[in-house]
Amino acid sequence: MYATERQQRILEIARVDGRVEVASLAEALDVTTETIRRDLTALERRGAVRRVHGGAIPVERLELEPTLASRTALRTDVKRRIAARVLEEIPAGGTVLLDAGSTTQAIVELLPADAELTVVTNSIPAAAALAGRPHLTLLVLGGSVRGTTAAAVGDWTTQALAGLVVDVAILGTNGLSAARGLTTPDQAEAHAKAAMAKAARRVIVAADSSKAGDDHLHRFASLEQVDLIVTDDDLSDDIADELREAGAEVVCA
Repeated sequence: MYATERQQRILEIARVDGRVEVASLAEALDVTTETIRRDLTALERRGAVRRVHGGAIPVERLELEPTLASRTALRTDVKRRIAARVLEEIPAGGTVLLDAGSTTQAIVELLPADAELTVVTNSIPAAAALAGRPHLTLLVLGGSVRGTTAAAVGDWTTQALAGLVVDVAILGTNGLSAARGLTTPDQAEAHAKAAMAKAARRVIVAADSSKAGDDHLHRFASLEQVDLIVTDDDLSDDIADELREAGAEVVCA
């Protein structure tokens, strides 16, 4: 078993059991305790677990839905690589629907100053960062703003999206799996994301590998609705193959 596969297995166990212990993992996976400690350190650096004495706890137990501020501080280099790869998919002069989230915010930060686009977004931070750019047409979706994600959601948001047709929608997600598709903890956010997916000719998911194999309460899209998943090279080959078999193209930045 490769390190990335073993770490994914450790994360799956942690999410099912609520915590993992070094000694029991070493026995179950037939490796040394030092190997498990290195795996847990790698997972903590990815923001997937929090180390505790003798083991680790999945971050979901510590914070039901991480705030945008806390997610922005995690895996910044990985998110910038993903963002740079996603920018290659944006058509010059096209219309782009941009979801709220820390990875999509990284796309905003890397967007060239001379980019000529129409950007539609429900992200308050994204709108603030893009406002005033002379070559952009910026359309901000209204609605009730969630404090956790700084995203506009609700009937105003979904009704506006129902009347749009855009070239590309770039979506973030809390969970990503071959079995359940794209999921998120909040129902209103799920409705907004689902409406975004329906409004686009092409759907791109920008999500780091820590989201893979995780399922949350509300599903907003199947992988058959997704054209491209851009993630990072910590994603195991097995999981990448499962996502491809479910209908989406997968590239690792």
